[in-house]
Amino acid sequence: MDFESNNWVWEGMYYYPRLFGGIMLTAALLGLSTSYFGGISVPTLLYPFPYLSIFYKKKHEKKRVRVYMDGCFDLMHYGHANALRQAKALGDELVVGVVSDEEIIATKGPPVLCMEERLALVSGLKWVDEVISSAPYAITEDFMNRLFNEYKIDYIIHGDDPCLLPDGTDAYALAKKAGRYKQIKRTEGVSSTDIVGRILSASKSGDSPQDCSNSTSVGEADDIKNKFGAEKQAKGGQISHFLPTSRRIVQFSNGKGPAPNSRVVYIDGAFDLFHAGHVEILRSARQHGDFLLVGIYPDQTVSELGGHQYPLMNLYERSLGVLACRYVDEVIIGAPWEVTQDMITTFNISLVVHGTVSESNSSTEGGQDPYAVPKSMGIFQVIESPKDITTSSVAQRIIANHEIYVKRNTKKAASEKKYYAERKYVSGD
Repeated sequence: MDFESNNWVWEGMYYYPRLFGGIMLTAALLGLSTSYFGGISVPTLLYPFPYLSIFYKKKHEKKRVRVYMDGCFDLMHYGHANALRQAKALGDELVVGVVSDEEIIATKGPPVLCMEERLALVSGLKWVDEVISSAPYAITEDFMNRLFNEYKIDYIIHGDDPCLLPDGTDAYALAKKAGRYKQIKRTEGVSSTDIVGRILSASKSGDSPQDCSNSTSVGEADDIKNKFGAEKQAKGGQISHFLPTSRRIVQFSNGKGPAPNSRVVYIDGAFDLFHAGHVEILRSARQHGDFLLVGIYPDQTVSELGGHQYPLMNLYERSLGVLACRYVDEVIIGAPWEVTQDMITTFNISLVVHGTVSESNSSTEGGQDPYAVPKSMGIFQVIESPKDITTSSVAQRIIANHEIYVKRNTKKAASEKKYYAERKYVSGD
């Protein structure tokens, strides 16, 4: 037996000399000395004693670090995803708390997405291991102890931007005092406030609010498009401040291609304002093969298909949103509208799928069918969309509550402006 395998014995003798000596003496008195058995080594002789396994475990077992991060995660975007990616990097297992609708209403006002939708978005992220629903907005001492004892959390994580309670106190003060707090770098260029602002800047008023389970009707979608289009042409739209880098794309990517014999499934679309409907259709698509390839339409194509008001998120923002989804293996950034024979051969596509719910009827746009080639090859399939949510229906909820969100955004925008004015460089990310 080599030195490495016997090393736990010497560690035992060093750290527990009395216990180890007592065991050896007992063995000698019982006539079980190593000389009696000749070739039998000490580790073989002592291993039958169950309590000696503490030496072996000490060397070979390492406690997994569990970290916790919470949030409202309303209007999920790549900034949320990047925050959770950073949090996961600080430990081995990431537990995420999703704040309840009631607490959001009490502290911020009505959320755009209901709890069910926000849970689907968070659970669908590739870095999330466990989700706690209806987490409190403020981490009280009772909840913090529950995190430490019940969920075995080692550290509580938050971004470098301040999170203040209505009374002005730090929401993470208790975690900091306990020495169990770690900070990550906030992702610049996007926020839920910013996205709401992009929608509000394109409309002055809205129609009736939409329920979480209902999608926008064709007439309502046209109304939204007309409002967005007129305002965007008049004001020039709300510009994204996102600065894409190759490193961010790499951080979100799986970094692996399909195996030679993998069944590659392809699905394409705008995937604008990434929502629960997107998560569920991607989950369904992934179940049809071994590798899910997603085509993200360029901004110009999205505008042509959906109207001048779209996309709300630019190509790189939309690509990161899709890449963050656990069911996605790879994306084509700026995919062509038509699925060609060359595409199918290049990416070794086995099946092309399309959902029953989409922002526009792209299969008949301009009289040309973008899926004509895969249909002729017998590799096209329509799959049932698990949810009927669309980007338009989400935007409609904000427009319907225009005054509430204008007031909330005015306050939040001032807070974010102050943050950026006073912020300093934070390493990491």
